[in-house]
Amino acid sequence: MIAGMLEGGLKEKPPYVRGADVIQLMLVAVVMVFLLPLLSPLRATLAALVVAGALVGINLSLWRYADLALPLATALVLAISLYALDMAWGYFVESRTKRQFANLFGQYVPPELVEEMSRDPESYSMAGRRAELTVLFSDVRGFTTISEGLQPEQLAQLMNEYLGAMTEVIRRERGTLDKYIGDAIMAFWGAPVADPEHARRAVVAALEMQRRLTEVNRGLAAKGWPELKIGIGVNTGPMTVGDMGSPLRKAYTVMGDTVNLGARLEGITKQYGVGIIVGEATRNLLQREFVFRELDRVRVKGKAEPVGIYEPLGPVGGFDQALMEEIESWDRVLGYYRAQDWNRAEQILQELSLGGERYLYQLYLKRIAQYREAPPGEGWDGVTTFETK
Repeated sequence: MIAGMLEGGLKEKPPYVRGADVIQLMLVAVVMVFLLPLLSPLRATLAALVVAGALVGINLSLWRYADLALPLATALVLAISLYALDMAWGYFVESRTKRQFANLFGQYVPPELVEEMSRDPESYSMAGRRAELTVLFSDVRGFTTISEGLQPEQLAQLMNEYLGAMTEVIRRERGTLDKYIGDAIMAFWGAPVADPEHARRAVVAALEMQRRLTEVNRGLAAKGWPELKIGIGVNTGPMTVGDMGSPLRKAYTVMGDTVNLGARLEGITKQYGVGIIVGEATRNLLQREFVFRELDRVRVKGKAEPVGIYEPLGPVGGFDQALMEEIESWDRVLGYYRAQDWNRAEQILQELSLGGERYLYQLYLKRIAQYREAPPGEGWDGVTTFETK
């Protein structure tokens, strides 16, 4: 009224003001309801400011140039309310989604992977699926004897230190911790977050676990406890991954022939006197990145097809010429051995044994002595068969 007195006229509120207000509210509602959920928080904020600015601009223009007084407050309150509702809904839904992912996957995968998954939860599921992954098994050798020599409290402390150190390594390499089986550990790479470097990360974790075990053993020795030795098996290939179990208890795990072979590889590490054995598929993926020593071709229990087994030594370029020459000589031994040329194989083995009493060389010297007494025959394929797990 004061403005009208100063300007010499009053603004008009037309009779259709209610209808115009309803149409204005409907337009704001449609735009905000369908647009905001599609935008990120920053873009949604900018969109809400644009809508509010348009409402104010149109209202001022009608006030100044058309002498019309249309309602503004209701439309602004609606826009602000819808924006606040969208932000609150997004916040609480996102928080709930993160909590759900933390509950589902937090006990298996590192926190940073849970955070990565929560950004796009629709892309991840615990439903069973087929995928190429890498699995790792580790086990403490002679654990029964060790446990019998310790008090229950001491054994619990020892296992907590050991499992804690090994789990830290697995998580650092973005592995999924499957389960503890007594003193054994099962983990896998490549799920639930896809990782094209799953084989490399698993082998790096295996090597680091053996190195970390040395530190753990120093702490155990300071307490007068026995040192631990572990065997690790790593294998790559297709397997089924998902939430499996019964209505009473489920676990996110992997199953399949590839997984079974990985467990068998861990079991035969002690047969060759090595700490880590990887399957042929893993080695084929990484032969340009790591130095491997071929150990044998084996036929494990429950598997008819033979597979090559290898010991990973470390990244390429990290070894002196003497070790590389030793590996080349060892490869010649395997060639002569499979060709049943016992004399040449034995000669090189004896030369290699002068550099150290490596268990592997002594194993093959014993095999050669046995085959001399009982030749395997012309149809022999050079494969070692294991009848036990």
